[in-house]
Amino acid sequence: MKKIENWLETNTFHHGEFWDLLKLVELKEKQGLSISLCIPTLNEEKTIGKEIVIFRSELMERYPLIDEFAVIDSGSTDRTREVAASYGADVYLASDILPSVGDKRGKGENLWKAIHQLRGDIICYVDADIKNIHPRFVYGLVAPLIHRQEVHYVKAFYDRPLAFSTGIRPSGGGRVTEILVRPLFSLFFPELTALIQPLSGEYAVRRNVLESIPFPIGYGVETSHILDVYHEWGLEAFAQTDLDQRIHRNQTTLALGKMSFGILQSFLGRLQKYNLADKIPELETIYRQFQAQENRYEQVTFEKEEEERPPMVSIPEYLERRKSLSGVD
Repeated sequence: MKKIENWLETNTFHHGEFWDLLKLVELKEKQGLSISLCIPTLNEEKTIGKEIVIFRSELMERYPLIDEFAVIDSGSTDRTREVAASYGADVYLASDILPSVGDKRGKGENLWKAIHQLRGDIICYVDADIKNIHPRFVYGLVAPLIHRQEVHYVKAFYDRPLAFSTGIRPSGGGRVTEILVRPLFSLFFPELTALIQPLSGEYAVRRNVLESIPFPIGYGVETSHILDVYHEWGLEAFAQTDLDQRIHRNQTTLALGKMSFGILQSFLGRLQKYNLADKIPELETIYRQFQAQENRYEQVTFEKEEEERPPMVSIPEYLERRKSLSGVD
């Protein structure tokens, strides 16, 4: 598709294009933009300290690209919150944010509540389990938003561009992306196959976009984000940045199965919402897997329903907070 080819040419970047952080900071300040960095956590005491040290020292103290840096925790049972606070991050327990709406467990809940808690015009989300953390995981994502006003949502990917002087090498996302999400996008939203890693946990988004879309609290959050932004603003609203390599722990096949189940619920729910499917049955909420004990196999079931939080602009407390922060009576 010609549109995909054009988009890949104009909206796909490499973090090396944004090496001049002084220039990036100047452009950010000239536009009057503020940037918040959010790291959602659950039992990440082994890696969270290094991430905070690198981001604070390089992107707040040396180059003031980030104006606010917060950890939103799901209720870690290890020392994640203590470690994060000791290294200088603002640390919040997700259950303490917007207590009037209750508490739900899931990464999407942390991301959603970060919109209420943080002040930035741009919010950058970075996962907490990255072993080869580097400032590029932030500046590579926020830079396209600073340079291009028409870009609203920037995704990370971790392979180098597909074409090399030595030839062509395969590139793509993780196992769930290639087995589930890319086939679904190919069938229903072909333009979105231009996103190399739609499920990457690192992305930067403008506040006005984040506050206007619903948030699945579980595994479907990234997929639903992409579909909702695409439905409202089109492919031109997206950009993606090559961050080279990302080293992190791998999920088991069983965990990926549960992830796929949640993503599929969100995807099919979006088809219904957009009136793109005439007859989709009521979505099943029981996910079935098998486990073996010696020579005997037994079925294991999980009750999993992809609940959603409403757009943040529908929360009265959020509107009051934004009004107070802006100084409007």
